[in-house]
Amino acid sequence: MAHGLFIVIEGVDGAGTTTQVAQLAAALRERRLAVRDTREPSAGPVGALLRLFLTGRLVTPGQLGMRAPSWKTMALMFAADRLDHIEAEIAPLLEEGVCVISDRYYHSSVAYQALGANDMPAAISWIRGLNQHARKPDLTIVLDVPAEQAAERRRKRGGTELYDDDALQAELVTFYARLEQHFPGENVVHVSGEGSIEQIASAVLSHVDAFHVDRG
Repeated sequence: MAHGLFIVIEGVDGAGTTTQVAQLAAALRERRLAVRDTREPSAGPVGALLRLFLTGRLVTPGQLGMRAPSWKTMALMFAADRLDHIEAEIAPLLEEGVCVISDRYYHSSVAYQALGANDMPAAISWIRGLNQHARKPDLTIVLDVPAEQAAERRRKRGGTELYDDDALQAELVTFYARLEQHFPGENVVHVSGEGSIEQIASAVLSHVDAFHVDRG
């Protein structure tokens, strides 16, 4: 059986990645394709721990008081969760010919954790090294939105997570706009996230269809 297609949808918080993963999965299911949508952090044990840190329900005690883990610790945890996610869910499904669509992947680790480091180029190299054994996506779709629009969407969503700072998210918008520069050789495409849900979903699906054509 042919291996399934592994698609990743990326973007800043408020870009609409979760919505578009669901939209793409539904569109492919309508074509009677076997599809599984998933996310990172995963539903596994390390992923559950990460979500506690991200939502502030768990902090690290230390001499500086209660705080979130350092960017290095978070990068290590995300890498561990990712490898478990691949072994437990992604790889077996792909081997069965299922199309797997992930809401975020190692691109987010490089973007989010490296921006918290003093030496970003060195951090990018280190984080990529942590994820060197992770399976590369067949196609990565980046949803590009202006920082102000993403911030407004986060405010409407409610709640606050670890990386929701507007200044950090504005830096992430710039980083994601040139994401492919940090992942040479990978198939990375960009879609504007400023339109309606249906318009964006149509653009995302067109890139998936074009990939199938190019793939033969």
